[in-house]
Amino acid sequence: MNALPVLIVATPLAAALVPPLLALASVRAAKAWSLAAQALCLALSIAALRAVLAGGPLRHALGGWPAPWGIECVLDAFSAALAVLVAGLAVLTTVYAWDWEDRRGPVREGAFQSLFLLLLAGLLGMLAAGDLFNLYVFLEIASLSSYALVAAGPGREAPLAAFRYLILGGAGATFWVLGLGYLYALTGTLNMADLSSRWPAISASPAAAAGLGLMVAGLALKMPVFPLHGWQPGAYAASPPQLMPFIASAGSKVMAYAIFRLLAGTLGSEGQAGRVLEALAPVGLLSVAAGSMLALTQTDVRRMLAYSSVAQLGLLFVGFSLGGRWAVIGVFWHMLAHAVLKSCLFMAAGSVARRRGSCEIDDFAGLGRTAPLTAFCFASAGLALIGLPPAAGFFGKWYLLRGALDAGAWVSLSVVAASGLMTALYVFRLLERMYLAPPPESKRVEPMGPWGAAPMLALAVAAILLGVFNQPLIAAFIEPARLAATGGRG
Repeated sequence: MNALPVLIVATPLAAALVPPLLALASVRAAKAWSLAAQALCLALSIAALRAVLAGGPLRHALGGWPAPWGIECVLDAFSAALAVLVAGLAVLTTVYAWDWEDRRGPVREGAFQSLFLLLLAGLLGMLAAGDLFNLYVFLEIASLSSYALVAAGPGREAPLAAFRYLILGGAGATFWVLGLGYLYALTGTLNMADLSSRWPAISASPAAAAGLGLMVAGLALKMPVFPLHGWQPGAYAASPPQLMPFIASAGSKVMAYAIFRLLAGTLGSEGQAGRVLEALAPVGLLSVAAGSMLALTQTDVRRMLAYSSVAQLGLLFVGFSLGGRWAVIGVFWHMLAHAVLKSCLFMAAGSVARRRGSCEIDDFAGLGRTAPLTAFCFASAGLALIGLPPAAGFFGKWYLLRGALDAGAWVSLSVVAASGLMTALYVFRLLERMYLAPPPESKRVEPMGPWGAAPMLALAVAAILLGVFNQPLIAAFIEPARLAATGGRG
């Protein structure tokens, strides 16, 4: 059972070797292999979460070398729950793209499936890493895979978007490594458990503040939040549409996890870690405001959703800075809800792009009449993103508001409350086009077949059910994850 943290990462890592060879014989067989590996990852993640909830964190020392000398893989309630979310979104994304018309050919399709598995392995590795250096290694596996996958987009803009992503992502990785150097020079260790015990002695050091600032900036650039978001809109708009439901929903949540794990979990918000957490508040507030305003100016729906993510991720930074029980619950719930909602929205947007060749707002005209299932999925996720009860998006903001009220953070409270109104402005603009504008054609055809429609519908229904059953889910999963992430504090 203690080997589960390793198996979760090793499964997609080993499986990534096969699709390039398998695709030469059958593209569908390569897809099936990739889907089977992802499903096995999901099953292992669920088993790990059940084991963690029943008996506490799972730890495995590779090669029998105990920490801090050896490499350690660790899963607690927080990281195991996120592993289930990431693996589940990977499976749904692959099913959604199953019958997508493929024009890449066997060689490129095999490479695509291999890179997707490497991306999954990198994200899961970040969740299971027990030391900061191996977290960086898996961060780069995920990043390099993402750059190549973005470059595989259908238009001429894809290589340029991938290059911009590469340059800024490389800068983020450099910041992280420089920050690691500061922490290692001060403490002599990068193992998270060992670093936690040594941190109090150097927590007031200015060098520690510099190291943490660099590390947080590196991950914030990869999330991203304003004003470090320059690569994201172009990458989201140019990427393969069948890839975006995963990248847009899972990648940013794992980066947010790493920030919170470092500052609050490993370092306990002490000394300079607490000051860096406090400094996240203005960044988050600015990100909410700027992301929402930029989303309003977009005509390409994928770019609009990209800027929307900048705003929604800003709410996570606000919650990080607030601390306290309700704020942390709000952060974790918002991470779950936003991943589900944004994945559903990008699936619906990709369906429209597949049918009409582009993803402009005008392409959504009359969608409620010509493709009612796709319109229902987009509308359900969009209304939940606004925060209308009883959908999932409402409760994340509700708990963040309660956390801000407990902390007396009135500016944060006002911005979180206003975020729903700002989201409504660009979501209702699309809903008006879908249900009130005349369609360009009278033919009623759903863009996606059963394979593509099922995951999209499942996520749309989940957007509602997660909200309805939020209390049992918080008691069963979110509260144990909060206690694991904060070391039982609060």
